[in-house]
Amino acid sequence: MNFLNSFSKKRVLITGHTGFKGSWLTMWLLKYGAEIVGYSLKPSTTPSLFEICQLRDKIINIEGDIRDYETLYNVFKQYKPEIVFHLAAQPLVKRSYVEPIYTYETNIMGTVNILEASRFTESVKVIVVVTSDKCYENKEWVYAYRETDSLGGVDPYSSSKACAELIVSAYRASYFRKNKVGVASVRAGNVIGGGDWAEDRLMPDIIRAIMHNKPLQIRNPNATRPWQFVLEPLLGYLKLAHLLQKEPEKYSEAWNFGPLSFMLLKVIDIVEEVKKYWNNLEVKIEKENSFQEANVLKLDISKSIEKLNWYPVYDIYTSIKETIEWYKAFYFKETEDMFEYSLTQIKRYEEYAKKYLE
Repeated sequence: MNFLNSFSKKRVLITGHTGFKGSWLTMWLLKYGAEIVGYSLKPSTTPSLFEICQLRDKIINIEGDIRDYETLYNVFKQYKPEIVFHLAAQPLVKRSYVEPIYTYETNIMGTVNILEASRFTESVKVIVVVTSDKCYENKEWVYAYRETDSLGGVDPYSSSKACAELIVSAYRASYFRKNKVGVASVRAGNVIGGGDWAEDRLMPDIIRAIMHNKPLQIRNPNATRPWQFVLEPLLGYLKLAHLLQKEPEKYSEAWNFGPLSFMLLKVIDIVEEVKKYWNNLEVKIEKENSFQEANVLKLDISKSIEKLNWYPVYDIYTSIKETIEWYKAFYFKETEDMFEYSLTQIKRYEEYAKKYLE
């Protein structure tokens, strides 16, 4: 039996639902009949996946700032969600250097606000807090980071996500464990997929360079990142939420979701792979990087594989292919309905991941 059917008619609150990952998660849950309440700022990019797929008309859409506790709590009180996915964040490393206060307020106090509102809402049974693979104290070693490794961060973004992890742990121990509410944090690598136009991310930067016929500026061509297709970690989040409903004490932990270690590519390798589908791409290497950034980052995903029956089913080459096909469908008007096209990509992914949907 497909575990995703268990979300049918469940009231699910998603913060950050207007973002890239949030929009894909919303579409996937809509496919299985969940009742979605979205709480987020307006989409931060133009175009945006949220607007393109007309998700505003398909859910209960609430515009709000995650830092505004009173408004957030009233949403919990009114709609009484059973499951909470917390994705709202300031997600960009470079922006965190420019706006550290906003980054800390959003990523730290935003997490506190979600957990506070949840603990005063009896209907809430499951909370999945999305942090980042950058929450680990990065030692630039060749080993993959495990969930038990030290947290840390030398930049505002990374350190804010490490703090969010500590907050989740404290709230779980102090408030939720005795009420048998499942609370887990999830740490995923760099995701790619159609519909991402965020600043300072490799794939959106590539697409903008192609569509505007301008050179692609690369900061660190030899940097290695745990790139994965957007649906890979989302399947992990959904599987985890399903299991937390059944056995909250067993699964209320931190979980890594990333690609297999031998599928890591350098930035320049990703660019060269994209050129196979779009060859009008010129690349320029920036001479100086104005802020500190890790060169190597790997995640150990063995716990998720063993205990959740989750597995990354797309290799990086398939992930790039699916991503480029989505953008081509959008820009070249290959379809009039990008919501349905996105659901087609979800269906195709599910066919590959069939054995992990049980």
